[in-house]
Amino acid sequence: MELPTGNERYFRMSVEEFDTEKLLTNAARQRDQRGFDDVLIIDVDAHHYETESMIEIVEFIEDPVLRQLARSAQQIAHRGSMFTLGRVGYQDIGGRVTRYPLRSMEETPDDGKHRDVHLSHRWMDAMGVDYACVFPTPMLGLAMHPQPDVEVCLARAYNRWLVEKVLPGSPRMKSMLYLPFNDPAAALKIVEDFGDAEGVIGFMVTSVRHRPVHHNDYMKIYSAIQERGLPIGFHSGFNWDDPMFRTCNRFLAVHALGFTWYNVVHCTNWVLNGMNERFPNLPVIWIESGISWIPFLMQRLDTQYRMRSSECPLLRKLPSDYMRDMYYTTQPMEMPDDMDLLEGTFKAMNAETQLLWASDYPHWDMDIPSVIWDLPFIDEQAKRNILGETAQKIFKLDVSERHPNYAASVAAE
Repeated sequence: MELPTGNERYFRMSVEEFDTEKLLTNAARQRDQRGFDDVLIIDVDAHHYETESMIEIVEFIEDPVLRQLARSAQQIAHRGSMFTLGRVGYQDIGGRVTRYPLRSMEETPDDGKHRDVHLSHRWMDAMGVDYACVFPTPMLGLAMHPQPDVEVCLARAYNRWLVEKVLPGSPRMKSMLYLPFNDPAAALKIVEDFGDAEGVIGFMVTSVRHRPVHHNDYMKIYSAIQERGLPIGFHSGFNWDDPMFRTCNRFLAVHALGFTWYNVVHCTNWVLNGMNERFPNLPVIWIESGISWIPFLMQRLDTQYRMRSSECPLLRKLPSDYMRDMYYTTQPMEMPDDMDLLEGTFKAMNAETQLLWASDYPHWDMDIPSVIWDLPFIDEQAKRNILGETAQKIFKLDVSERHPNYAASVAAE
């Protein structure tokens, strides 16, 4: 197979096969060198490409009219349709991230398990990951679709497909299910309908949206999730169509700012509107924003709150203290030249108990577990907490199959 590169004269490549295990040879080497097989590692943010299974997912759409429109869209997707999930961007860096075009070539056994299970196990095993929370990819931009009913129908179809076809095939694969927040009633119904399904460990809201997360329409949703003892996560992204980001003429800028900005805004509204006080037993996770924004926002909000506390009557402590009660995923973790900056960030957010490792695999800016294990300024127990032990507590995961000794020690406590 000839891999198109955009410059056939100089960069033509011939590809006979694609193998995840070969792709992650260096990750596997680090796994063995650092003894990760003896460390509980939980990936709180990994991805698959649901569009590769869209023919299956479409059949789970409950509305017959939208289902037919979706079937038709699969036939004309190359010309665009109302179900397009694409966003303007250059994630593959001009074709240099070859796993993007080649992943569909990888062969998997025909043994009744879904293809996503086999592919996920391969990258998990290579990195030393015991359990992974899997999210969709193109659907993360669905919140900006002009038709809320399209987000609802695809969210329900995707969630049904996931809990019926994928998650039962592997006790190591979990998911926080997509909530179509443009329709609060539909989002609540997903919590009620799928909250007890095998492999469901929480619920996820895509942060690239303009509806305020503190709106009263969402209170029943938060209450229902809290009653189930599950967490809610806000997964950020980018949107070059946002009027502010249209001022950027480089994808690098949109990606660097967008993934941070949407969670900055929603986290600010969450804290200042007293959501932590209203739902004190609801674990909240801010996903795929990196971590450098956390001390920035803490300082900004504390400074303003001290001068205008009357505007936030529900708050009983500083905004930064509420932020330290919540959880954050690492990826993409900023690695400054001055490691004192990163150490200061860890200290500001109480990373030892509040930070969760995430790979974001298979995306171009993925991180492997060594990004945490090799840090010089935290001890081994902090590393173990970040890589998996804190996530195990939040998600209440039974890890006895992979780490029976660890499970026994936790039970003894």
